Amino acid sequence: MVIQRAVAVLGTGRMGAAMASTIVRSGHPVTVWNRSQEKAQAVADRAGCAVAPTVREAVSDTEYIITSLANDAAVRDVYLGEDGIAAAVGPGQIVIDTSTIDPATVLEVGKALDAAGAMFLDCPVSGSVSVVEAGNLTIMAGGEPDEVEAARPALDPIAGRIIHTGPRGTGAAMKLAINSLVHVLNVALAEALVLAERAGIDRHTAYEVFATGATGAPFVQYKRQAYEDPDNTPVAFSLDLVQKDMELITGLGERTGTPMAAAGLVLDLIREANEAGFADRDMSAVADYLRGRAG
Repeated sequence: MVIQRAVAVLGTGRMGAAMASTIVRSGHPVTVWNRSQEKAQAVADRAGCAVAPTVREAVSDTEYIITSLANDAAVRDVYLGEDGIAAAVGPGQIVIDTSTIDPATVLEVGKALDAAGAMFLDCPVSGSVSVVEAGNLTIMAGGEPDEVEAARPALDPIAGRIIHTGPRGTGAAMKLAINSLVHVLNVALAEALVLAERAGIDRHTAYEVFATGATGAPFVQYKRQAYEDPDNTPVAFSLDLVQKDMELITGLGERTGTPMAAAGLVLDLIREANEAGFADRDMSAVADYLRGRAG
């Protein structure tokens, strides 16, 4: 097998599509694959890259493979299926998973890629589509230090910072820790905004105070449009994915013996919102759910 210094991006959802486009702009030849071929083709047409009909063809002879998949089930399918990544790669190839998944799934997939002779790292990311496009993601890299360095040519175009978190699996664990903070903050922000509104304060005025006072964290700034004008802001991260994250987070808390009181309350609230029909709406829509629940 002749390995070419090219990048395959498997999974062309919001983040995967942005990764593919950004890496193309950096000068790497890129091939994309998605279970929905129409979605992959649309990304290829916009980004100016190739599209592969199968996982095997996407990763064939490609030095770097980046996956951005929805959940643990999708990761197991794409990696461990009969014609998945583990069956198609070999020595000289570097496989990088950026999905938000359970560290146990990372270790399971890693064993299969070790057996195939390929290098594997868990490198989940912190940031939005706009942050990917600016090449400014924070990447949490789990693996050996030399493996992280070997992956840099594929990660540098999308990364503002690559932080080595420790051995394989720690990247995934760190992503769950940071998402716990993000999702708890999101619910706290929604509750505070609805409280201010119901106390007679204009929504925009309240958010101006949140954004310019001690609470003006980057997340508060980033979600401002979504909270102030929810009907005209595209979905950036849906509430069904928030629920998936919180289930992984509380599960990791149970396995590590970590009390996760706030995370448990957030999970209960997000489940209620999703059951009420909010699952495909942006995470900021928890405020609309609370408005309705408050009457």
